[in-house]
Amino acid sequence: MKIVKKFWKWFLGIIIVLLVADVGAAAYFYHVAVVPGHKEFLGSSNTLKKSDPLYSEKHWFQKVKKQTWHQTSATGHLKLDAYYIPAAHKSDKTAVIAHGFMDNKTRMGASAAMFHKMGYNVLIPDDRGQGDSQGNYIGFGWPDRLDYIKWMNLLLKREGQNQQLVMYGVSMGGATTMMVSGEKNVPKQLKAYVEDCGYTSVNDEITYEAKTMYHLPYWPLVPSVSMMTQVRAGYNFKEASALKQVTKNHRPMLFIHGDKDTFVPTRMVYPLYKAAKGPKQLLIVKGATHAKSMATQPKVYQKTVRKFLAKYVK
Repeated sequence: MKIVKKFWKWFLGIIIVLLVADVGAAAYFYHVAVVPGHKEFLGSSNTLKKSDPLYSEKHWFQKVKKQTWHQTSATGHLKLDAYYIPAAHKSDKTAVIAHGFMDNKTRMGASAAMFHKMGYNVLIPDDRGQGDSQGNYIGFGWPDRLDYIKWMNLLLKREGQNQQLVMYGVSMGGATTMMVSGEKNVPKQLKAYVEDCGYTSVNDEITYEAKTMYHLPYWPLVPSVSMMTQVRAGYNFKEASALKQVTKNHRPMLFIHGDKDTFVPTRMVYPLYKAAKGPKQLLIVKGATHAKSMATQPKVYQKTVRKFLAKYVK
C-alpha cells in the first residue's frame, strides 16, 4: 500500500507540475500572439523610403485629406476608429480595406491609393486592439468580421444605399475578408472580395508559427492558448476559420498569394480557392514573400484587381 501511495503522490506531482508549466506557457504565448503590442518577430518599419516600389502611393496617402469615423464594436462596447477617403470625383463605389496583424489604417496607403486611382471611395477601419481602436486583444479577424459588417452598414447609411462595396484585405486582413464572406447578413451592396495572403484558420496559422518559430508541437500548447483566448477574448482558434466561411460564400472572390510566402505559407491558398463557391480567380505572384505581392509586381497586381472587380462593380 505504501508503494501504491508513493506512486500516486509522484504521479499527481508530475501532473501538477505539467499543468502549471502548460498554464505558464499558454499565458506567455497568449501575450505573444493575442495581446496587442510590439512584436519582435514582425520586424517592420514605419519609415517611408524612396526606394520603396510603392513610395508614390504611400506618399500620396500621407498627404491626402482623411475623414475620421467612429462607431462601437458589434460585440462589447469598444470604440472603433476608421479613415474615410472620398473618391476624387463623386462615386458610388467604395472599397472597405482590412489591415494585417498588429497593423493599422495608417499603413494601408498603397492599397488605399490603388482603389482611389480606380475611382473608389475608401474606408479603412482599425481592428479591435490595434491602431486607434479600443480593445486588449487581437481578434485575428474573427470578432472583427462582425465589426466590418457594421462598418459597411454605417457607410451605406452615410453615403447612400446605392453604394457598391468591395472588401479587400492583406494577411490577417485577407483572412478577415474571407471570414466576412461567410456571414448571412453581409449587405447586398457588397459585390466582390479580394483577399491577399490570408490564412485558412487561426488554429492552422498559430500551429504553423509555433512549429516554425519556436519548434513546438501542436499539443498541448495551441489548445491551451486557444482555451485562454476563449476565456479572455471570447473566441477560440478553431472556430476562427476562413476556410469554413469561404465555403458559405457565393460572391466573387479574387485570391492572391506570393509563391515565396513563409509566414502564411503559400499552400494555404489552394484549399481556400477550391472551397469558394462563387466566381473566383487565383493570382500567384512569383518571387513575393508575405504581404509583398503588390510591391513585387505592382503592375500585374493592380491590373488583376482592376480587371476582376470591373466584372462585378459597374
